[in-house]
Amino acid sequence: MSEMSMVENLKIYGMKKVLDYLDEDPDNNIPKVLDWVEKFDKEKTAERQISSVKTVLEDTHSNWYGLVKSLYTDIDSEVRKTLFENFIINATIIGGRRQKKSREENNCNIPWAILMDPTSSCNLHCTGCWAAEYGDKLNMDFETLDSIIKQGKKLGTYMYIYSGGEPLVRKKDIISLCEKHSDCTFLAFTNSTLIDQEFADEMLRVKNFIPAISVEGFEEETDFRRGKGTYKAITKAMEILKENKLPFGISCCYTSKNTDVIGSEEYFDDMIEKGAKFAWFFTYMPVGKDAVTELLATASQREFMYHQIREFRKTKPLFTLDFWNDGEYINGCIAGGRCYLHINANGDVEPCAFIHYSDTNIHESTLLQAYKNPLFMQYKKNQPFNRNHLRPCPLLDNPGRLTDMVEKSGAKSTDLQNPENVRDLSSKCKTAAHNWERVADELWEESHGTCESCNSAK
Repeated sequence: MSEMSMVENLKIYGMKKVLDYLDEDPDNNIPKVLDWVEKFDKEKTAERQISSVKTVLEDTHSNWYGLVKSLYTDIDSEVRKTLFENFIINATIIGGRRQKKSREENNCNIPWAILMDPTSSCNLHCTGCWAAEYGDKLNMDFETLDSIIKQGKKLGTYMYIYSGGEPLVRKKDIISLCEKHSDCTFLAFTNSTLIDQEFADEMLRVKNFIPAISVEGFEEETDFRRGKGTYKAITKAMEILKENKLPFGISCCYTSKNTDVIGSEEYFDDMIEKGAKFAWFFTYMPVGKDAVTELLATASQREFMYHQIREFRKTKPLFTLDFWNDGEYINGCIAGGRCYLHINANGDVEPCAFIHYSDTNIHESTLLQAYKNPLFMQYKKNQPFNRNHLRPCPLLDNPGRLTDMVEKSGAKSTDLQNPENVRDLSSKCKTAAHNWERVADELWEESHGTCESCNSAK
């Protein structure tokens, strides 16, 4: 064992003791532990995050304090300890150090999280689903998934997210990977219809897996996109998870058809009541030959979500992330390995779950080589794509930027059935980008001052 490994193991042992200390008296010990974590993070890897957490937890009557306390009342203690250790120490602090070192040594992006598809197969067929464009015959075998995680950890990545297809079609392999890589945090975007008591028992056993359940609103909105009876299956899965004191969140795609529901207080309150602890919000992307462009959210709908999510962050005990509108907090686009990337079920290494172009396949290359290859280096060179970080995306928000990178890198469409020319894809987003530009620039000016030269990349 190397000297670095010994040091890291000692720190992990110390963190376990700290988590035991937290359980004894959360009210009094949470502030003390945050002070300890701040001292532990000598390289200031998580300085901003720690400072933010300390600030919001100072008010013991706040929604944020209520959310943290609910992790002690609602979540199995051993599951909570494992996830805290893996997420805070491994993925954020130890992993953050390794990522920084790897970036400096290799002069390329190194991600905090890797999103990968175990399979393209799915038991549903949702309207407008980009994953359906891959077909249902592709799978990455256990050895390939295991290799990706091993390579990722060496570079500092301890956070792994599954999508698909429906990832829980591969339940047994996913649980085996959780067991083998017990130092990682695993999350899956899932329709949840395959979650049953047997799977809940496995989650309790491995302790490091969290579902993010895809739900499109209430029953009418969800069944419109996902098929009749889906909403009832989803709520049943939530009941099982809540009864077993297992953490879960939701994944919500807002479209032109459901934004008023997705962004409503009634919907937020209902998901919190059902047991959700976090929510990812995405806007619909017209990816694929048969994409339903009419589902693209309007500029006013996207602005509505911008305001609603920020308002509810002040009052609701739910941790929320808005994949597009939160660009201002992370300096724009996070794709291309800057914070995350996507590997599809065929092994194609893509910059983003919504950008289906690649110049590297994981079956023929290492992760590090993929990060150094032309497409990802184009991302590194061009990020951020706009000075206004409310317009982060090279496809949806900045016409021509994705086209330029794909063509310069020589990347190819990864859709095996209906390859999509990047110019055709980009053309679907031009009207939406134009309409959002004015709104986004006004929002940016309100919160950041005059947006000078917002249209330039740097």
